[in-house]
Amino acid sequence: MSAQEKRHTMDRRRFLKLSGVLGVGFATGGLLPISESVAFNKKLYKVTKTRPGMGTFVSITLMHPSKTEAEEVIGRAFEEMDRVICLMDRYRPDSAIGVLNKEGDVADLPPDVARVLNQSLYFHKLSNGAFDITVQPLVDLYKRHFEAKGLPPSERDLDTVLALVDANAVQFDGKSVRFKKEGMGITLDGIAKGYIIDCAADFIKRHGIKHALINAGGDIRLAGGKQNGTPWKVGVQNPDKKGPYLDIVKMNDGAMATSGNYEIYFDEEKLYHHIVNPETGLSPRQNDSVTVMASSVMDADALSTAVFVLEPDAGRRFIERIPGTACLILSRDKGRIASKGWPC
Repeated sequence: MSAQEKRHTMDRRRFLKLSGVLGVGFATGGLLPISESVAFNKKLYKVTKTRPGMGTFVSITLMHPSKTEAEEVIGRAFEEMDRVICLMDRYRPDSAIGVLNKEGDVADLPPDVARVLNQSLYFHKLSNGAFDITVQPLVDLYKRHFEAKGLPPSERDLDTVLALVDANAVQFDGKSVRFKKEGMGITLDGIAKGYIIDCAADFIKRHGIKHALINAGGDIRLAGGKQNGTPWKVGVQNPDKKGPYLDIVKMNDGAMATSGNYEIYFDEEKLYHHIVNPETGLSPRQNDSVTVMASSVMDADALSTAVFVLEPDAGRRFIERIPGTACLILSRDKGRIASKGWPC
């Protein structure tokens, strides 16, 4: 890791320690509690537990008549997240994704991985290629070049790797998957975190808890409001982490995710970062952040990545064609573009 990237990593870690949120967060601000159990009223406890996970802090807040039951369900929800994380981690050589990237095929996919892969290919088609999980070789190319030289790859190297970016060359039948081109690889970073949060939320719901909020560094799932129809308040973080929130949204149920150029980047100007355009191989430069509201975090996660790749107006129009979704885009020139359906 270069000195420059180490500095960026430390800055990000320091911000996480101070605020506990990325991209989207609690509108109340302040420190994110590691563990908190308080009587919200005579009939309801508010229980919050926070821990590191998926490169950020994951916070689960439940409101429930039984403090003990809420604490137990939170602990088991974290275990459910750990189970799915192990399946999706491309850096684990024994995970399905790790094996696929090394061998080029997997015969019997775990059901969770198959579901995420299926949705990934669906969003690829829906976005006309803007969302593409086969960008993994590109992301690794940038990482290697900036670590070794502090510079982006040459146009020749970029073109060579770009030929491997092609979701249409992923052969998937619902149970098995195979790459049609040698050297391909996938990353589920743009969709898996959302799915993992959804799994935890579904687990909580199955255990009869109606009021829940999960925040994983800006990917958020909400259920039931706080109590008596009082909505949760969620603030859309300013990418430069200065000044007021871009917006504060009240939600009882639903999901929200943000994609931005400020989380993982390789150069001071943030011209090269972890989101790349599958067509050009370059990091999109027209947006600073994209926040999407949807019914699931998996959908919001994938759609925010797709919109980030598109031009701002094209991204807005894309979201407006998808029922039950809305977006807020902050362009590079600090223009604020909201789709129809975004709460004013």
